[in-house]
Amino acid sequence: MNVLRAAASALLLLGWVVASHLGSTGRGPVDGHVAVAVAPFLAAIAILFARVARPALKLLAWLAVGALLWGLWPLLRTQVALLYYLQHLGIHLALAALFGASLQGAGDALVTRLARFVSEGDLSPRHVRYTRQVTAVWAVFFVLNALVSTALFLFAPREVWSLHANVLTGPLVGLVFLIEVLCRRAVLPPHERPSLSAVVRAWRAVGQHRPADPRSQP
Repeated sequence: MNVLRAAASALLLLGWVVASHLGSTGRGPVDGHVAVAVAPFLAAIAILFARVARPALKLLAWLAVGALLWGLWPLLRTQVALLYYLQHLGIHLALAALFGASLQGAGDALVTRLARFVSEGDLSPRHVRYTRQVTAVWAVFFVLNALVSTALFLFAPREVWSLHANVLTGPLVGLVFLIEVLCRRAVLPPHERPSLSAVVRAWRAVGQHRPADPRSQP
């Protein structure tokens, strides 16, 4: 089941990349690309509306969103690339804020919190310092990638911007993660280095607000 779920997620991600690239470069059905581009915005709105307790008020809010979308649709059909840019920018700024905000104050940084899930709470000062640095690196990465995306969107051909934003962003994230893994192996002793599967379980646990089940270390 986990293999099937991973395969389905990979296919969905691949389809999203292809659709985003085609839509951003003006190829394919325009209405379909607009629908794909606005889907994340509608998902974010749905999360916000989930906090509305009164069904009637929630219905009115969705009707207002639907009316606004209907009225703006002709304009959106001419601004598909802008929609994908705003989507890319918004995700990056949100992630930068998530990592960066966790560095403020006396609490644990985001990656430190993740490490505590894996290690059941006990971290050495060296481990805490390292995970705070990793948190800062991720925050800076998302800001820098957002700036590169903005510069390319404003000054480069759409194909170049889309190649960076829609096709290469995922591999870039993977590259940063790989570099972090190599740095972790160089900086931390074996007993303080979680396995990849333990990290994945910890991320899922953080997302579900429950403790992770730590596994063996490499």
